[in-house]
Amino acid sequence: MRLGFAVVRYRPLSALRTIRTMSAQPKILAKHDLPSSEAKWIKLKKINWEDPTGKQRVWESAERTTTSSGGIDAVAVLAILRSQSRKFPPSTIIIEQFRPPVGKFVVELPAGLIDEGETPEQAAFRELEEETGYVAKKVLQSTPLYVSDPGMSNANMKLVTVDVPFEDELQIYEQKLDAGEFIVRRVVPIDGLVKELEEYEKKGFVVDAKLGHFASGYEMAQKLQKDI
Repeated sequence: MRLGFAVVRYRPLSALRTIRTMSAQPKILAKHDLPSSEAKWIKLKKINWEDPTGKQRVWESAERTTTSSGGIDAVAVLAILRSQSRKFPPSTIIIEQFRPPVGKFVVELPAGLIDEGETPEQAAFRELEEETGYVAKKVLQSTPLYVSDPGMSNANMKLVTVDVPFEDELQIYEQKLDAGEFIVRRVVPIDGLVKELEEYEKKGFVVDAKLGHFASGYEMAQKLQKDI
């Protein structure tokens, strides 16, 4: 049984936005070098390697300390919200949260680390419900393993696309955020995603690469389909 939900009329492009009340805006207070002995989530590595000419080189890299035994760090969730009676257009959920490493609010897909013993798909269902309140019905696609920033880190993840169907109107459920999580969720029509992200940029937000790449790829696919 789902508790604490509301049925709402869909508002095209203006999207649906749920805001957590905060007494003040987050901000960076200070930034210092971190000794390796104090690092909890990441560690630095010096890699000695040999290039194709036989020359020995050195590379600096960061690694997560939380990688599960399955070898996969994290999962991002592309949720497809759809009305079986077509009361609202196919949409997805994006989230806003302050990210200290960039010192700004970032708009991104729901995502999170994979717990020990979880599959990426199980983690996707859990993270979606925790961060947005929505429960996925089934997996539509689970990608191969992707690396996030191979020039700096071996961090990796999978993108899991899930189906979130509604019989009629869109419903909004309560989030299940952990302590210390301050996440704003939005439901946005997929066709209008690129324009929404452009508006975010104008407001000073940073767009996460995974979300931006999906939006750009979707828009390009739509353009190519019309041209053909």
